[in-house]
Amino acid sequence: MLKKEQTLFVLVDVQGKLAQIVNDSKTLHDNLEKLIKGLQVLNVPIVWLEQYPEGLGPTTESLSSLLEGQKPIAKMTFSAAGNEEFMEQLESSGRKQVLIAGIETHICVYMTAADLVKQGYEVEVVEDAVTSRTEANKQIGLEKMKGLGVTATCVETALYELIGEAGTDEFKKVLKIIK
Repeated sequence: MLKKEQTLFVLVDVQGKLAQIVNDSKTLHDNLEKLIKGLQVLNVPIVWLEQYPEGLGPTTESLSSLLEGQKPIAKMTFSAAGNEEFMEQLESSGRKQVLIAGIETHICVYMTAADLVKQGYEVEVVEDAVTSRTEANKQIGLEKMKGLGVTATCVETALYELIGEAGTDEFKKVLKIIK
């Protein structure tokens, strides 16, 4: 199970026109907004990635506005593990559980998750907060990740695991976000 003091969230490449044309874009954005807000209540660090922002454009406004005061890490590699700045942030966090979501499931999300598993991280993909241009490609990405030992989760399960118990102030705040 995810532990609040061991978890870090990686938001992968929800940018430009691609973020609008992927399969089920509205659900993706709604779920990512809930997840980010919930993680912020719980003080879980968020690492924000952008793939070649000069070409693909910036992160969707609805998400970037939630990450005020943070700066995205621009990358050219499909796997974020190939980016020095990303790996420095991840390693300096001291956290070994990586929650990952974004686009596209079968490319950057999959490749990043695969490389992090190889490096000894416990990776969970947020299945209702990832997508690709087609549902088939999303499913291929998820299957490949699961084959490598990546665990699938969803927004609510991840947040409830991190909270751990009902009745706390954190629980009440997160409940308002997800309901």
